[in-house]
Amino acid sequence: MSRKLYYTSRSPYARKVRIVLAEKQLPCEMIETDIKQKSPEFLQLNPIGKIPVLVDDNGLIFWDSTLIVEYLDDSYPTPSFYPSGRSERLRCRQGEELADTLIDEVVALWYETRKGGDANPQVQALHQGNIDRLIAVFEQQLGTTSHLLSDQITAVDIAAISGLGYYSLRFGKDWQSSYPRLAQWFDQLHQRPSLQDTIPKA
Repeated sequence: MSRKLYYTSRSPYARKVRIVLAEKQLPCEMIETDIKQKSPEFLQLNPIGKIPVLVDDNGLIFWDSTLIVEYLDDSYPTPSFYPSGRSERLRCRQGEELADTLIDEVVALWYETRKGGDANPQVQALHQGNIDRLIAVFEQQLGTTSHLLSDQITAVDIAAISGLGYYSLRFGKDWQSSYPRLAQWFDQLHQRPSLQDTIPKA
């Protein structure tokens, strides 16, 4: 049985998994999925109906991007994106939750913006304020370490760069002028092939 990932090319959630698969050099069949017209096959794999969905070559099925990343890291530990120590691993999961929340807020802001004349300015401002607050946390962290948890790339960096990549796709890169350390980190990480190959296109 071959490994399969059900995804969409612009999804920041799926990008997290795609980056990890590429970094670990795990062969995987990529199946572009229409999330507006979900197939019965897809819904059988994931009753929630969200992407990404991983079907591993051992037949195990996982959805939820963070769960998939953790599963891949535990099952194929080289290179590893979670620290081995308990407290550091928990800190990593906490940072990953911050980054996942950033993704959620960016996606919510984009959907609100797409409403056009029906968009609620107060809702937009709320999402933008949350995005700015979360980005500021990451900018502050980079004053201490070269990456978002330590001096090594971790699941926190992968989740955050997926969120910021989607933010850049939808709203441009003006954010970089306000967060110079994060902008430098963003550009440096994008020198990695796994990042270059998964950049979301308009």
